[in-house]
Amino acid sequence: MRATGDADEAWYDDDAGPIVRPYAMTRGRSAPDQGRFDLITLVVTRPAAPATQLFPEQARIVELCRRPLSVAEVGAELDLPVGTVRVLLADLAAAGLIETHEPPMLSALPTEALLKELLAGLRAL
Repeated sequence: MRATGDADEAWYDDDAGPIVRPYAMTRGRSAPDQGRFDLITLVVTRPAAPATQLFPEQARIVELCRRPLSVAEVGAELDLPVGTVRVLLADLAAAGLIETHEPPMLSALPTEALLKELLAGLRAL
């Protein structure tokens, strides 16, 4: 163990890495209580996020997401499994600290008729 006197020293072992495992961060939950977080879902900190007590990982997410990041990017930045990140994000969303923007659904894609018109217009050039 580190012997620097830091407050974080009890949570890190030089040989083993973080002592607190992901299941401890999520209180044993392996999936979010509510919401769906695809890998490409964008996460953004709400402008008027209320002050609240957060775990260090949650505070880091709030800080990172001041600019939009995908769920996958948040996981990579925190070096945590995506399942753990999804649970942490669901807790932050329930607390009103973040908002998510889902990727467009297939119904939001252009219709075949629109694509044919676009192709005809391009050919006319």
